[in-house]
Amino acid sequence: MSSLLRGEEMCLAQLFLQSGSAYDCISELGELGLVEFRDLNPSVTAFQRKHVNEIKKCEEMERILVFMYCIITSLAHSLSLSLCLQEQLQRLEVELGEVTRNKEKLQRNLLELTEYTHMLRITRKFVQRTAEVSVSLCNLHPHLHHNISCLYGKDVFFVIVKIEAFERMLWRVCKGYTILSYAEVEEYLENPDTGEPTKCVVFLISYWGDQIGQKVKKICDWTEDYLRQVLIKASESVYTWVIQVKKMKAIYYILNLCSFDVTNKCLIAEVWCPVNDIPTLRRALEEGSRKSGATVPSFVNRIPTSDTPPTLIKTNKFTSGFQNIVDAYGVGSYREVNPAPFTIITFPFLFAVMFGDLGHGVIMAVFAAWMVLCENNRKLKNTRNEIWNTFFEGRYIILMMGLFSIYTGLIYNDCFSKSLNIFGSGWSVKAMGWTKEQWENNRFLTLDPNVTGVFKGPYPLGIDPIWNLASNRLTFLNSYKMKMSVILGIIHMSFGVILSTYNYLHFRKKYNLYLVFLPELLFLLCLFGYLVFMILYKWLAFSAKDSRHAPSILIHFINMFLMQGDGLQPLYPGQTGLQIFLVVIAVLSVPVLLLGKPVYLYWLHNGSHRLGLYRVSVFKFLFFLLQQFDFADELLHQAIHTIEYCLGCVSNTASYLRLWALSLAHAQLSEVLWAMVMRVGLRMDSTLGVLFLVPVFGLFAVLTVSILLVMEGLSAFLHALRLHWVEFQNKFYGGTGVKFCPFAFSLLPSSFEHDGLL
Repeated sequence: MSSLLRGEEMCLAQLFLQSGSAYDCISELGELGLVEFRDLNPSVTAFQRKHVNEIKKCEEMERILVFMYCIITSLAHSLSLSLCLQEQLQRLEVELGEVTRNKEKLQRNLLELTEYTHMLRITRKFVQRTAEVSVSLCNLHPHLHHNISCLYGKDVFFVIVKIEAFERMLWRVCKGYTILSYAEVEEYLENPDTGEPTKCVVFLISYWGDQIGQKVKKICDWTEDYLRQVLIKASESVYTWVIQVKKMKAIYYILNLCSFDVTNKCLIAEVWCPVNDIPTLRRALEEGSRKSGATVPSFVNRIPTSDTPPTLIKTNKFTSGFQNIVDAYGVGSYREVNPAPFTIITFPFLFAVMFGDLGHGVIMAVFAAWMVLCENNRKLKNTRNEIWNTFFEGRYIILMMGLFSIYTGLIYNDCFSKSLNIFGSGWSVKAMGWTKEQWENNRFLTLDPNVTGVFKGPYPLGIDPIWNLASNRLTFLNSYKMKMSVILGIIHMSFGVILSTYNYLHFRKKYNLYLVFLPELLFLLCLFGYLVFMILYKWLAFSAKDSRHAPSILIHFINMFLMQGDGLQPLYPGQTGLQIFLVVIAVLSVPVLLLGKPVYLYWLHNGSHRLGLYRVSVFKFLFFLLQQFDFADELLHQAIHTIEYCLGCVSNTASYLRLWALSLAHAQLSEVLWAMVMRVGLRMDSTLGVLFLVPVFGLFAVLTVSILLVMEGLSAFLHALRLHWVEFQNKFYGGTGVKFCPFAFSLLPSSFEHDGLL
């Protein structure tokens, strides 16, 4: 938990690697992924570094492997394509009939005649020089039996290479008793297997004797099969070769970051490493030295530094999604308080406040639970669909949002816009004693809680289901959700201000507690915290009997700033005096927030040592001696912060009203969808209505998922994201750090992925 709250404690270490064991030591570090290497040769260009030739060789091997992968993929594609075509032809054989067969026959005849024309034209000179000619076919058309054949390839170079290898094989097997002549066809022909335009080479083999002729025929028949066997054998190792080449290239890249000592026998590297992983780092260097057989082991030393280390926050599969939300705002400064542990709770909760619906929450939670249970399924993890990958990577976030939506749906007592009467309503209609005439002659009847027996008590969990039948339901929910949004917003912002104290104490800036934190908290609570107090006081102090005489909170809050209260019914005794006192405290906190920190730092730098006040710690004294203090710059910075904070308290409080607005919009959309779709199907009483209900329910399900779950869910997600980034995190989180990027083989992209082949 401490690592997630502040990140790992980092240190700068120096590695001393023997030249003979440097490669193996870095390979061990790449397998573990513990350290981030620093460039000790920043002034040397990439082309002037020592291992640039090795990197070029690795890149050449990568190019060859990608080329092999293309050939293997095309072979596999052609095989799978032939199987698919075979199945399709079997299914469509009866339907296509004679017309399709005639069309295919004409097309193939045209291709055969075209090939035959080129063969006759090109080999006319060959035939004139040859006495006994027998030709072998290269599997272009198994059903053709010509004396001359063609060889297909993706390009001329590829075809020529195969021809040369074919000629060498004929020479060795037939011991020189053959003559191979070939020529390239000038125009591109359509490949009958793939339908793509390809280059073609016509070849003619002259041989002596039937025994040699049989060998030639076998070689021609087995050339393509041999090529397939070679490619299949290569496909078994191509992925391993790719990984090995990528590792080699990465190791040589790291070696280029190192520098030699004065004897040129030892490599020196500087790395950032977590303090807790130093023993593991030492064991890795020892293992690398042992594998290389070095007589002198490599070792590591910690070195002091004034540079700011990178930020490393270790996460797991559950917390990584929430950490990504925070990092999207900005990577935290080194050892700064990390908002992610609190975001795990507050983010899905604020989302659920806007999305609260029991039915929708259950669907979302079930969908996320399915992804969590199938998280090891490779088909779900390794897909090209970016939208699906986004959902799958955030499966735990979606699960938490669904669970919290179930909770808020129970509080709102809202399930697909309908209320659930689980515990029984706390209101009774019988106690009103209405007559039959009153029921028939009055469209609206009001339940009076002051009548004995009408109101038995509050609903045990959430809102009473009778409000779903009330005509003033929307007015009641508006008032309830608006006040709830303000209360949650003030609590959320106050919590963010309180978290800033952990940064002040950790970085030994206790003066910020009195000159920054205290004025900020007083300004926020004296104004908007008092608004929360009035809301809660009004809920508790006024019952159903005197609720009509309760004063307006909004008018009292406005008069608080105007310092006017005459002629208005007070909310409680002594209200005017307390409000004036709170406004004065809030106003006085502004100049303290504006001038307190700059004046104190100015006095600390220029006045304390002259006056003999040696209460300043040695650390602060040395810090200010090394760094020139600029009072104007500090004052300007603090002025911007003061204006931003004071105005932000007003705008941020209003911003939390989005919780009320989106919650109301989601509930109303759900109610409209139910009224316009499901209610139409449920009101049909005939047998036809039962059959009509099936497509109606299907339409209702599709619209619910597409509009209320996907669109409304995305909207609530973005608004919750904004509330955390702007209203919450800016109270204590800077987000100006640099992320720790370890040297790890597991983080290297595949060559095929990098080239867009996978």
